[in-house]
Amino acid sequence: GFLLAATVLRALKSIQQSVLLQEDRLDALSLLGLTSLPSFVLLFGAAVALELGPSWQGVLRPDAALWGCVLLSCLGSVLYNLATSCLLSLTSALTLHLLGSLTVVGNLLLSWLLFGTRLGALGYAGVALTLVGMVLYHQPRLLAACWGLRGLRRAPRPARGK
Repeated sequence: GFLLAATVLRALKSIQQSVLLQEDRLDALSLLGLTSLPSFVLLFGAAVALELGPSWQGVLRPDAALWGCVLLSCLGSVLYNLATSCLLSLTSALTLHLLGSLTVVGNLLLSWLLFGTRLGALGYAGVALTLVGMVLYHQPRLLAACWGLRGLRRAPRPARGK
């Protein structure tokens, strides 16, 4: 249930951003600026509320390497969100959503390469379905030709009155 709700909300967010960017109501940087502060407040509030106590004891001491990683992560998030906003202004929300699925596959691949993480049969099936879906989305003529060869295409209707 939670995964389905997260996916639906992500799709709605992408559609809303696409409408705002494609109708020239906002540019990508303005949209990023308007969504960054509320996102920060919500996420920081959730982190403080859910992770208070012993988990904060080691974080608050001045460790340059740790805070460098935190700042690098923040920079990566800002650049990712800016790229997403720019992509939405150039394409559709559906394309962005499909690229988001491809990002998950890329993260799984990096996790396997860097950490040796293994997937189960269901994980491999999900990766395969995602990649096949991406190919089919970007190759509609290939799909139409395949359907035509198998006889799934309807025969043309004769003109009326003849």
